[in-house]
Amino acid sequence: MKPTLLILAAGLGSRYGGIKQMDKIGPSGESIIDYSIFDAIRAGFGKVVFVINKKIEKDFIEIFEPKLKGKIITEYVLQEIEKLPNGFICPADREKPWGTAHAILAAKDKINEPFAVINADDFYGANAYKTVIDYFKKISPESNEYCMVGYQLGNTITEHGSVSRGVCIVDKDNFLLRVDEQTKIQKTHDAIGYYEDETDWVKLHANTTVSMNIWGFTPGFFSFLEKGFVKFLSEQINVPKSEYFIPTEVTHLIKTNQARVKVLESDAKWFGVTYKEDKAFVIESINRLVNQNIYPDNLWR
Repeated sequence: MKPTLLILAAGLGSRYGGIKQMDKIGPSGESIIDYSIFDAIRAGFGKVVFVINKKIEKDFIEIFEPKLKGKIITEYVLQEIEKLPNGFICPADREKPWGTAHAILAAKDKINEPFAVINADDFYGANAYKTVIDYFKKISPESNEYCMVGYQLGNTITEHGSVSRGVCIVDKDNFLLRVDEQTKIQKTHDAIGYYEDETDWVKLHANTTVSMNIWGFTPGFFSFLEKGFVKFLSEQINVPKSEYFIPTEVTHLIKTNQARVKVLESDAKWFGVTYKEDKAFVIESINRLVNQNIYPDNLWR
């Protein structure tokens, strides 16, 4: 059975100011998602599962279903804040989704094979999907051997504001030890770093390995998420902006020796639309790849 691509597309993008999942950036109106799916099909993925929200459901399916029909199996699931395990009731004032790990959990009934997880608004490069596929060929689908494609920090920075990045701490064999989430990483005229306690500048090397939220998991990961989400809710259900993140659960599994995560390094240039001002650069980057014949000028023709 071919692996599945799970695309996290439920976030509305507060910093970006629009539904960036559907933004047209390719010469024939393609979105970043189109390029991700195109790369995944070429790498050998057989199904794509979209995690979306109710507000964009109708428009999203109308855009993607016609062009993908016959090219890859498609499934759509909703990330719903009210849908909680038995014994929990969503607080009336809760507006924010429960986080990326909860988004994966929403797709539990649609996936029975190894799967890759990506963000809808990130361009990872074709080799990332091939790298994950190659890793899946080396492991048992029943194992708790996972992977993550790591990027060089310098290849993931936007010129238009600060970003959050998960700095990867690995052992000598490149297995992940933990992910340190750093918010407000920014590029100055001569360095990359962040302010600690808003005063002390901490410099980061451009070749620091960071997570861009592209993971490879086996189906057993869902059972870990179910337990982890219950624990999360028990502790944080009444914290209005609390979120259950993928790195939180992954780090817990590593520390308790329940799973291993191999970091597969990529030197590809990442790009995405964190801010509206990023869009022009993304369009320019895609056009350059089309001109180099890496992509056709119309992906689905």
